[in-house]
Amino acid sequence: MNEKVSASWERVLHPETLKQNIITASIFSMAFEMLKSSIIEKIEGFFMQGFDENGMIVSPNYKKKVLSLNKSSLYASLKWLQNMGAINDEDLKTFEHIKQCRNTLTHEMLKFASEGVDFDLAEAFDQMVSLLRKVEIWWFENLDMAIDPEAYPDDLDLDQVIPGPVWSLQMLLGVALGPDEEASKYYDHFVANREKT
Repeated sequence: MNEKVSASWERVLHPETLKQNIITASIFSMAFEMLKSSIIEKIEGFFMQGFDENGMIVSPNYKKKVLSLNKSSLYASLKWLQNMGAINDEDLKTFEHIKQCRNTLTHEMLKFASEGVDFDLAEAFDQMVSLLRKVEIWWFENLDMAIDPEAYPDDLDLDQVIPGPVWSLQMLLGVALGPDEEASKYYDHFVANREKT
């Protein structure tokens, strides 16, 4: 058997390797969906007028100022964020790279499981966390802090702020893909504190 083919089958058939690859691809896909939700839903919430029996009522301005920018609500939202100065051209390129990585992992999972990928997966995860953080911090600084500046100290270091979605994503990555000690610390902490209440 050809050495390359043999190595490919060995990679696919090794239980631990296959499980790890499936978990990695799944977490990457889930993380990408979290990023998309953050991009779209924060803007929808900004244009919210209230609620009715069907859920959130979004202002007509949302359609006029955001959805008019692109046929896709995701790309319209990215454009709106760019227009607002929250992200730049480089961030849009990063988003496209992350999306391409997600598509490769999702649509070519067998190839990933057998041959690997031609991009640095750890770097793509880091880029995704960084972009999510950039968007979340922009909202925090320009909405939360702007609405109630007295609620925050004057010397608040935004580099030390960890937005909820970023913390959630980092926790999921640590539990699913981190070393055993990292993976266990969240669970152990949860169990220890649950028993105290």
